[in-house]
This record gives sequence, C-alpha cells and structure tokens, in this order.
Amino acid sequence: MARYFWVAGTDTDVGKTVVTTYFMHYFQAKGEVMPYKPVQTGIIDEGSNSYYRDTQFYQSFSEMELAKELINSFSFKEPASPHYAARLEGSVIDEEIILQHLKLLKSKYDYVICEGAGGLYVPLDEKRNYHFHHLIKESQLPLVLVTRTTLGTINHTLLSIEALKAKEIPVAGIVFNAFEGTDLEADNIATILQITGLPSLVIPKLQNLSDLKQLRLENAEEFFERLLSI
Repeated sequence: MARYFWVAGTDTDVGKTVVTTYFMHYFQAKGEVMPYKPVQTGIIDEGSNSYYRDTQFYQSFSEMELAKELINSFSFKEPASPHYAARLEGSVIDEEIILQHLKLLKSKYDYVICEGAGGLYVPLDEKRNYHFHHLIKESQLPLVLVTRTTLGTINHTLLSIEALKAKEIPVAGIVFNAFEGTDLEADNIATILQITGLPSLVIPKLQNLSDLKQLRLENAEEFFERLLSI
C-alpha cells in the first residue's frame, strides 16, 4: 500500500505545491498526514515576516497543525536550483539526511507526501552529478507526475515518464494541472493518456487558490484507490 509517495514535476512552477496540498487535504480526512519538502529555495521577506512559499502554503491549508521542524530538511534563500542556492551559502545537500528524515516521517505518519524541486534532473550536488531522480530512486517510493495541459506538455510529459521508466521508478499516475478547458488541452491530455495508459487527475485552473479546499474532482476516489494499491 503506497501511503508514502513523491509528487514530482516536469518543470518548475508546474503546480507541484498545489497538488501536494490538495493531496494533503484529501488524506487528512483519512489519517495523520505530513507534506514534506526536502529541499526548498527562495525565501520571501515581508517586513519582519520571512517564509518559504511552498511550506507556508501547506500550513495555510492544513486542517491540523504541522510540525515546522518536520516539513523540510534544507532551505536556501536564493530562488534558484538547489545545487546553486546551496553553493551560495557554502552548504551541501546531503541525501542521507533526507532519507533518514523520510524514514522518521514514515514511522510517525499514516501518509507522507514528498514534494520535489523543479524537474527530475534538477541537480542537488553537481560535483557528484547527483540529481533529484537519484534521491527519488533511493527512497524506493512511487511517484505522481505533475504536468501542464498547454502546448509542449506532450513532449515534456512523455520524456519525463520515459526517464522514470528507464530508472525503474514506479509512476503511480499523472496530474494535469491548471486545465482551462480548451480543445488543445483536452487533446494533449487524451494523447498522453493514450500513449502511457496511466491513471490521471485533471485539476482546473483555479481563479483563487483558496478554492483548493472546496475542490472536488470527479474521479479522485478512483485515482487515490489505485495509488494506495501500488
């Protein structure tokens, strides 16, 4: 039963945090949930208040208080690729710290949703040629791939899935994010699903992110049943 899994994306700003938060909200009705962002970059300063967007987003939508010390392992101020942001602060991302943290979360929570950073080939340590897909592989957890619905998504999505298959990382499904209902988007989705045969969810483009709590997706129950059966 896959109660612990990754939410990874085909690219930066594809909607991983929105999807992770939606999953968190869904599973909180069923048990104890922890969203986990192993590596985050780009601190936001608003006067005396400083925060990181992704983990703050989890907290703002959570139905229960989230232990801040458990949400994240590495945070860097520069809004950049993790390897570069870490280098600017004279730091190194240690995957063993992340894997041990993940082991702890699995012992404490019914569901753990790990969010990636950028795409699969984002470097965590360029000196060792260590990328995010290496971390996902070492975690031995399945993955849900978040992708766009717009022009270019067929190529990006299929290349990502091909890479995951080559690395023997199980893909539990696809989430198409920010669907606006155009014929082009609908055909992109249908084409990807015909080629891959993977289960999917389609999240509409939200006019206001606060609508996320009220979001009801038609085939969500079926999608999550299949996810949990892996």
